Formats: sequence, C-alpha cells, structure tokens
Amino acid sequence: LWIRSFFYFLPCFILVASTTSNNYTPQNTIKYIISWQPSKCNSPAKVTGKFSLRLVPHQDPQKIETQVTQHLQNVFSTLNSPNKLTVSLLHGAKAWLSDPKHPNFEAAAKATRKVYGRDPDYTREGGSIPITTALEEATNMNVCLLPVGACDDMAHSQNEKYNVSNLINGVKVLGLYLHELGKLKGPKPSKCRCVELTEEELMEPGAFLRGFKCKCVM
Repeated sequence: LWIRSFFYFLPCFILVASTTSNNYTPQNTIKYIISWQPSKCNSPAKVTGKFSLRLVPHQDPQKIETQVTQHLQNVFSTLNSPNKLTVSLLHGAKAWLSDPKHPNFEAAAKATRKVYGRDPDYTREGGSIPITTALEEATNMNVCLLPVGACDDMAHSQNEKYNVSNLINGVKVLGLYLHELGKLKGPKPSKCRCVELTEEELMEPGAFLRGFKCKCVM
C-alpha cells in the first residue's frame, strides 16, 4: 500500500494590518483524501491526501518543507506499518507583507473612502499569489493588493459569485486610485532635502520607491 501526501504553501498577504488572529497566524487546511481502488469490495492500493499550510512573514518555505516532511515520516514510522509514505511539495512561496502607510496604500485608501464612504479595513488574507513578492523583488517597487469583492464571494469555490455593484464600484475605485497616485509628489516627497535623483537613476527599477525611502522621511 502506497500512501502519498501532497502539500503546498499559501503566502499571507495584506490587502489594504490585521483584525483577527485567524488572518495572521499560520494555518493548516486538509484539502482531500482519496483512496485509489478499482472496486468498492477491494482494499485500496494507494491513498492520497492533500493539505495546505498558510505561511506568515519570517517563515522559510524550504525549512517548513523539511520540518513537515520529517514530522510526517517520524509519525508514520511509529506505526510499524509495512506500507510506504511519500511526501511531495506541489507549490511553495514566501509570505508577503507590505506597509499600509506607504503612499501607494494611502492613495488606495483615499479612493476606497471616496467610493464607499468609509475607511478601508486593513486585513491580512491568505492566498496563492506568489507573483506579488516576485514583482516587488524584481522592481523594488511597492505593491498594493486592492480588493473590491465581498467577503461572501466564495472565491475559488464551485459557486463563486461577484456582485454587479462591486464591479461598478471597483471601476470607480480604480479610476480614483490612479487619480490619487497622480497627486503624489515624486520621485521624492515634496519636503525631501536629499539630493535629487539624476535622469539616469530615475530610469533604474525601483527609483520611485527609493525616493520614498530617503532619510528625510525615515
């Protein structure tokens, strides 16, 4: 009997600071358990299970993979079973966390406030969006995930929905967000006393972000 266990990591990202412990603590979710058998009358030759681990900042996916695999193998060895256990990682990514006080987030907050008439609720959510970290590392720019859906949209489920009102408001939020971005004084804050970046430096990836990290505002 072969017993396979698949798992993958979901990065934790901040959408628009945290309100409940469920949104910023590591979590484990059992996805499914399947027995491979040609007939209901026979014992299965193989059982496969899948689970996901949502990581949080400062957790190393490679280290977690080693620890999880070792733990499963240690527990399985105590059963003294003649069967075999195989553990495979399907997908892994580092958790992503950004600063909601960044001008990019402030622009998104202003747009949200104008459309919905209230301040956005800053929450951390788990999701498989490793491209977020990849974009920040590749460009050295701040990335903001700006949600416009509802908490009951049942994302990725069979009955996933999207309200028409949120679609319309989402267009408004996007337009106002770009408008607010246009108001930012860049590439450095207007009160910055640092030496201005040269034209060559402005062409380099991350120049705009470096402007906001000048010593005047740190």
